[in-house]
Amino acid sequence: MGVNDLQNMGTDPGGKGCDWFGNGRHLQRPPSKPVSGGMLSEAEAQGTEVSQGTQDMDKKLDEETADLLGHGGATRAARLGSSGAVFIMLKSALGAGLLNFPWAFHKAGGVSAAVSVEMVSLVFLVSGLVILGHAASVSGQKTYQGVVRELCGQAIGHLCELCFVFNLFMISVAFLVVVQDQLEKRASEAEMPHHWYTDQHFALFLICLVVILPLSIPKEIRIQKYSSVLGTVAAAYLTAAITVKYYIEGEYVVSVSPLYSSRLCHEASVAIYSSMENRKLSHWVFISGVSMFFCLLIYSLTGIFGYLTFGKDVAADILMSYPGDDVAMIVARLLFGVSIVTIYPITLLLGRSVIQDLLLRCQWHCVPVASLCEKHRDLLLTVTWVAVTFLIAVFVPDISEVISVIGGISAFFIFIFPGLCLTFSPQSELASPWLRAALTAWGAVTLLCGVFIFGQSTATAVMELLNKL
Repeated sequence: MGVNDLQNMGTDPGGKGCDWFGNGRHLQRPPSKPVSGGMLSEAEAQGTEVSQGTQDMDKKLDEETADLLGHGGATRAARLGSSGAVFIMLKSALGAGLLNFPWAFHKAGGVSAAVSVEMVSLVFLVSGLVILGHAASVSGQKTYQGVVRELCGQAIGHLCELCFVFNLFMISVAFLVVVQDQLEKRASEAEMPHHWYTDQHFALFLICLVVILPLSIPKEIRIQKYSSVLGTVAAAYLTAAITVKYYIEGEYVVSVSPLYSSRLCHEASVAIYSSMENRKLSHWVFISGVSMFFCLLIYSLTGIFGYLTFGKDVAADILMSYPGDDVAMIVARLLFGVSIVTIYPITLLLGRSVIQDLLLRCQWHCVPVASLCEKHRDLLLTVTWVAVTFLIAVFVPDISEVISVIGGISAFFIFIFPGLCLTFSPQSELASPWLRAALTAWGAVTLLCGVFIFGQSTATAVMELLNKL
């Protein structure tokens, strides 16, 4: 039996060389310790039992966490195809940052330098996705935080979990702020009489209760492919509307600028990769390249023509710069609001998986986590997440402040953690020394770029906040 035969045993319950997720990964068992005289001392036996117990616990936690993301026991027919993976990647990337792009062009200074920086950043974006796919394959983990913890150690893994939850939580807040801004804009233009049931806060509460909460309860990321097409179409419509409006009504403004914007696709990349039917690295490179190309196109057109239309007067949310009675923009608000509502469950799913992992790890030594309580635990975490993000979104006056915070934290997931994973991941013995040195050097460059971007973004956000006080 060859290596290919072993890899094809992923869905065979009798296949001993692969894990039960069916991804063709060989299970790595610790080498047997040589025993002197065929006997172990009592202390050595106890140490062996503790080590085996720790390994069993880690294995069980990995299985539980993968099941939380809907990977466990998935058949090939239920896994993601190429088109589904591309649309989920696009949907994850085309979030609230798209509305913020023209404002970011203004903050940076203009257009030409921004496009140059975008082209350079595209290399790092695709590189980060490829590194994460390779790291997931090498480590055998199904979650972003699991990959980092497996390759970089427990300390960096805990840092990743903390940043992961905070970043996803802030993204969720930003999504609700976007929806609330559109509701407020529409209500003010319509000149509706003010009652408690016409208030935008009450409308946002109904959206969270009736739409977002039910969509956030399912725990499988694969089902998001059905709503991903809608999110991509909404973003494409927004870009087309802004471009057409510029040529019909806009005024040209000459300027130059760079920028960065937060994206969710890197945080979701490991979960998407683990749910794919074809997990060859070359195929993942293709998926990453296609997804980022369309992201670059949509983001660039929105940023360029949104900024050229309004110049220095562009709002942090580009849709707020257009009049409320513009039919094309009313449709854009509606579609993009629906898109944001359908992206929210992905952020909640990923954040909930980290919290579930932490709960399982903390409770393992004291109370077994019964499968009967899993639904109640999921529901409690989901309701709490939605409720807290709703309360915060109501009191956040400007989306730019939320995006500023997210932009700095996102550097960890786009640059820093992928760079660390590439640096610490084991290199193949078949690779030449020059190739191994080049990969290590690229990991170091990615890491340093991430540290610089995080420091610069955080310092800028802090200075702007201090100036407002």
